[in-house]
Amino acid sequence: MDRGTGPKTRRPDVRVSFGAWKIPSRVDPGNFDNFAMRQISTIRAFPSSPQPYFWETTMRSLCPSLVLLFLATCLTAQSKHPSAKIGASAVWQVPPQFMTTAHAVCDQSSSSNYGECMIAQMAKAGAPPDAVDFTRELYRENHGEFGVLTGLQDEGPVALAFVTYPLRANTNYGLLLVNGQPRIVNVEDLKLLDLKTLKQSDQFQDLKGQFPNVDVWPGDRDGKTWPNSQTGPNGGIQFTVSYPLRNGCRACANAGAAIFNWNFDAKGKFLGTAFQGMIDPPLS
Repeated sequence: MDRGTGPKTRRPDVRVSFGAWKIPSRVDPGNFDNFAMRQISTIRAFPSSPQPYFWETTMRSLCPSLVLLFLATCLTAQSKHPSAKIGASAVWQVPPQFMTTAHAVCDQSSSSNYGECMIAQMAKAGAPPDAVDFTRELYRENHGEFGVLTGLQDEGPVALAFVTYPLRANTNYGLLLVNGQPRIVNVEDLKLLDLKTLKQSDQFQDLKGQFPNVDVWPGDRDGKTWPNSQTGPNGGIQFTVSYPLRNGCRACANAGAAIFNWNFDAKGKFLGTAFQGMIDPPLS
């Protein structure tokens, strides 16, 4: 049979369509689905193509993009979840002139992200790279609040960390538990407290008779007084932390304090909190 008289293949069309698929030098993982679907739509436009050639060409074209996506995803995950332990190299004592200088620059900055501007000023003021990295990580964790690690006390699988928040109006210190699982646990996050047990206790119910609007507030940390720690069940560790009780607002009547344990297992996994008791309000 004369090979030139047989049915004509659409192979040249398919080759041309794939040749038009230009893989960008940088593929944004967030836009990859749309990018890939446009190419697959192009492939489907040639249903008469010989199937073996179709799949060979499809896989040859898809593989480079899939490799790029895999690498980009891994790098993104690594940047969001650093594996290095938070240590003393991340501690930075904020110089007295830092805030004045940083405010002068960031107040005039055209950027709408004030926190990012402050982080950039840290490096210019001589903050160690690990301190800048920690502040940037914390900035992502707490939804855009600027904080600097100013104290660290290692307790084995978990470390206590004092953070200074220079831009806060009220309390400028916060307490974290770091290097466990999760990597950063915010001790001032009241949603993590065993409030149900507290509010069901006889002590708390009796206190409401004197302070009807009593509630728990984030701690008034001084950046110097570390919470007590002790061995927990099965080789774990516990941190005992107190929280002020106020009658309706931060500046309202002092109603004493509530005490909670923060519990971790031997590998540093956070297990939750447990209400331990209350401290009576000061005598009037």
